[in-house]
Amino acid sequence: MQLSSWPVDERPRERLLSHGAASLSDAELLAIFLRTGTSGMPVLELSRHLIDSFGSLRGLMTASRRSFCDVRGLGTAKYAQVQAAMEMARRVMDEPLKQGDPLRSPEDTRRYLCSRLGTYPHEVFAGLFLDNRHRVIRYLELFRGTIDGAAVYPREVVRQALEYNAAAVIFAHNHPSGVAEPSQADISLTRRLKEALSLVDIRVLDHMVVGHGEVISLAERGLM
Repeated sequence: MQLSSWPVDERPRERLLSHGAASLSDAELLAIFLRTGTSGMPVLELSRHLIDSFGSLRGLMTASRRSFCDVRGLGTAKYAQVQAAMEMARRVMDEPLKQGDPLRSPEDTRRYLCSRLGTYPHEVFAGLFLDNRHRVIRYLELFRGTIDGAAVYPREVVRQALEYNAAAVIFAHNHPSGVAEPSQADISLTRRLKEALSLVDIRVLDHMVVGHGEVISLAERGLM
C-alpha cells in the first residue's frame, strides 16, 4: 500500500508538514523514506518490522550493506539513499566547526565528534588538528577498522600533523558497541601518540571515545 492511498489526516508526510518531523514516530519517519511496502505488508508495518529486526532506527540506519540489503523490501538503491542521508546529516553538523573556527567549549567538540563518528558500524580513528589558538585546521579520519578495532600508526599521525602545521590535536574514535568506556588499549595508544607528537612540539589536548549518545574524555578522566 502506498502512502498516497491513506486518509489525508493519517499520512505521515502530511502530518510532518502540519506538525513537524518531531511529531512522528520512528516507524512513521521510516515509512516516508521507504514510500511503499512489499507484497502483503503495508509500508508502516514494514517500517515497524525493520526497526524491530535491527533493534532500533539507529541499528537500521547504521547496518552494514550486506545485512541491510539481505532484508526483503530493501536493497542497494535504498542502502545508497540511507548512506547519502547520513552523510548529509554529518555535513550539516560539520558547519559549526569549519576551518578557522575556534573551539568554544568541550561540549561543542563533543557534539561535533558524536555527529561525525557516532553512526559508523565500524571503528574509525580521527584527528581534529588545531593551530596555536585552538582554531580548527582540519578534521581528518585517519584509520578505519572492523567492528573490533582500527590499527593506528603513530608515524602516520605525526606525518599528518606536520603536514597541516598543527600546534595541537584532539583525537577521537568510536566504539561500535555503543559503550564509550575507554579500554586499556585506548589509554596506552593515547600515551604513545602523546609521546610521539611531543618530539615535534605538538600537544595532544584530549582523546575522546564516542559511544551511542555518549562521549568520554580521557583528559577529564586524568588518563593521559
